Amino acid sequence: MTTPPFDPPSEADIAVVSAQLGRTARGVVGIAARCACGNPTVVATAPRLADGTPFPTFYYLTHPAATAAMSTLEAEQVMPELAALLDDETTAAAYLRAHEAYLADRAGFGDVPEIAGISAGGMPTRVKCLHALAGHALAAGAGVNPIGDEALRRSRWSPGRCECLEPGAASAAR
Repeated sequence: MTTPPFDPPSEADIAVVSAQLGRTARGVVGIAARCACGNPTVVATAPRLADGTPFPTFYYLTHPAATAAMSTLEAEQVMPELAALLDDETTAAAYLRAHEAYLADRAGFGDVPEIAGISAGGMPTRVKCLHALAGHALAAGAGVNPIGDEALRRSRWSPGRCECLEPGAASAAR
């Protein structure tokens, strides 16, 4: 099984992610997507943390503006609308493929029986967490996760426009 192509985290990346999260970043195995300025937007996280905790969320959205945008969509009750898209057989099949791709990406970093078959965001049958689905869509690229793509399209945030909160943080990740 091949592992997804992403940058290994640098010390500067870990510092930026820790600042984004407001806590020490844990289990980061890669930077799966970056802001237009180069800062991390999505991290890939080990499926088992150093303390032994299983961690199913392989693609973890860390960018504060992106996470705020997904929280806004959730607060605006967009999730039922996105879940209704799964009534379409083509969308449901694509969402199932996204789930399978997510599991395959994570499997390259270890087998954790406690989370076998569990991806993130409610995949493959529900829409549960837009943060996880948007993180996967950003990491995997457009066209892989239809619900994540749609959440990003509906959000007020864009991966092509820097909205990093700290002016000096942009140069720290490069």
